[in-house]
Amino acid sequence: MLKVLGARQLGDRDTAQVLRVLESDPVASCMVAARVQQTGLDPRALQGEVWSRGGPVESLCFAGANLVPLRGEIDDLRAFADRACRVPRLCSSLVGRAELTLPLWGMLESDWGPAREIRSEQPLLALSGQPLLRPDAGVRQVRMDEIETYLPAAVAMFIEEVGMDPQAADGGRSYRRRVANLIASGRAWARFEDGEVLYKAEIGSMSASVGQIQGVWVNPMRRGEGLGTAGTAAVAAAVTARGRTASLYVNSYNERARRAYARVGFRQVATFATVLLD
Repeated sequence: MLKVLGARQLGDRDTAQVLRVLESDPVASCMVAARVQQTGLDPRALQGEVWSRGGPVESLCFAGANLVPLRGEIDDLRAFADRACRVPRLCSSLVGRAELTLPLWGMLESDWGPAREIRSEQPLLALSGQPLLRPDAGVRQVRMDEIETYLPAAVAMFIEEVGMDPQAADGGRSYRRRVANLIASGRAWARFEDGEVLYKAEIGSMSASVGQIQGVWVNPMRRGEGLGTAGTAAVAAAVTARGRTASLYVNSYNERARRAYARVGFRQVATFATVLLD
């Protein structure tokens, strides 16, 4: 791999400048901004590192469970790739703006081996005002005593979306903790009926200005009834009621979901890409 002026790990003294850069692209940066706003740049609290080559205004990349390029030119991406290849790989995916993520993956593939899947075009959508249609009044925050009912729906969504069982590695303990944390923080939403989940979604990341919706799922027995559209409108309305922009990203080939989100009022603001790794 071509060696260039190296990427360095940023520290606490860089936090204010990093936050200003993230706030200049709030929807695309939501996942990282939410973490940095909460913990600063201490790698233990952040559960990852933030890298730059030349300074945050010029280039920026988050390295943790996901590798997220946020800003930079081609030489900056080479520096990020070089640093990533100098240590054992910890991330399970690359995700971010397609114009950064796909070139970065091209520099990493020869060292890390082939991807399990590349989703090269994922419209990043945003909604700042009220939804265009009536939210489902039956969609509400999940209570902790409902985790046993909610968890199977979350697992089904994960398998359908990612193609892997999140319970496989450790019997589901880690995934259960993740779901429990979302419920405890009031970021898991669902419609229940007769002891079953008909619709679910989570606000996976919540920065000061954006709430990113993830894990949208409708019970297969009830699809085609508009539950996904009205349910997502309810979650989006909860985000915008807090003065934030609601956001999510979707695979370009999922035409049904894209039409549903358009009916809610979401509009494309950028294009993401995701590279899933084994």
